[in-house]
Amino acid sequence: MPLSKNKEMILGIVVGTTGISLLLLWFHKVRKPRTAMDLPKFLSLSNPFDSMTSQDEIHIGQGTAAAFQGRQLQILEKLNELLTNMEELKEEIRVLKEAIPKLEEYIQGELGGKITVHKISPQHRARKRRLATVQSSATSNSSEEAESEGGYVTANTDTEELSFPVPKAFNTHIEELNLDALIQTADNLRMNESSKMESFELLCDHKEKFRDEIEFIWRFARAYGDMFELSTNAQEKKHYANIGKTLGEKAITRAPMNGHCHLWYAVLCGYVSEFEGLQNKINYGYRFKEHLDKAIEFLPEEPFLYYLKGRYCYTVSKLSWIERKMAATLFGKIPSSTVHEALQNFLKVEELHPGFSKSNYMYLAKCYIDLEQTDDAVKFLNLAVLLPCVTKEASVFSVLF
Repeated sequence: MPLSKNKEMILGIVVGTTGISLLLLWFHKVRKPRTAMDLPKFLSLSNPFDSMTSQDEIHIGQGTAAAFQGRQLQILEKLNELLTNMEELKEEIRVLKEAIPKLEEYIQGELGGKITVHKISPQHRARKRRLATVQSSATSNSSEEAESEGGYVTANTDTEELSFPVPKAFNTHIEELNLDALIQTADNLRMNESSKMESFELLCDHKEKFRDEIEFIWRFARAYGDMFELSTNAQEKKHYANIGKTLGEKAITRAPMNGHCHLWYAVLCGYVSEFEGLQNKINYGYRFKEHLDKAIEFLPEEPFLYYLKGRYCYTVSKLSWIERKMAATLFGKIPSSTVHEALQNFLKVEELHPGFSKSNYMYLAKCYIDLEQTDDAVKFLNLAVLLPCVTKEASVFSVLF
């Protein structure tokens, strides 16, 4: 190969290499900076989008947190209100528990006086001796166990399980009396406090003969009420009260227009209530008022009825809020009365029968004290001092004052 051709070949290779180098240099100087410029533009476009998205998320998160906190506050307020109501309810329950025993004692004292279990009256001891004599001569009384002491079938009570003696005949020689004579004798005996037991025994002696006569039935119920007052034994008192109430029910069923039947049924309901629970006590209170009003309707001139109504009105007027609430809860209605209404009934007693009883004067004085009429209260207190204590009830009230 000639030397000149070799030089041309070498020169061509150098030129080609130089051209390629220049081309690469141009690429680095022109294309690469543009790409480098485009990239920041892309990044700059993406940054506003990303920043806007982050700001929205922050706002949304803050709104959710505020709503959640508001909901929490509402729940806390509701819980606080619930706790407050529970505390108030606990306090009412505590007051109710404290009031129930006091209410039972109050009703017991108002309706029949305190019960003394251990004391035995002289009349009770004397009657037991007479009953023992009569019982020793009796051969059998198994067929009579289903009957009460008055000879009338009664509802089962725990007093019947005590096997009280059945007084078939207190007197070995019974004087046969017709109904009118028997009634007159029994009424005369009852006028004396010490002869009330004898009146009861007389009626017991004739119960088989006159057991269906209305005038006999309500007097027999009244006699059981007298025995309730005379007895000082709790079980005996309960026994007499239950039998007397049963006789009273029979009387008002057979003679619904007889005021005496309603009177003594109401009184015996009061006696029976002494041995009942609180709900039954309130129930008997309503029954007492119902039959007392009926008795006044049929016997408008009987002072004893107005005395009893005055006692009822005065007791109701002194009921506490919790006692009224209990009555409303149990029966859906609240007994209502005022001291002024009680006063009118006690004044009616004095109008019909001046000097009716020491107890009536005492309640007149109590009403006037409540009404802040001191002069009238002192007047009736002085009148009460002048009257003798002719009944157990009057003597009890004289001790209270």
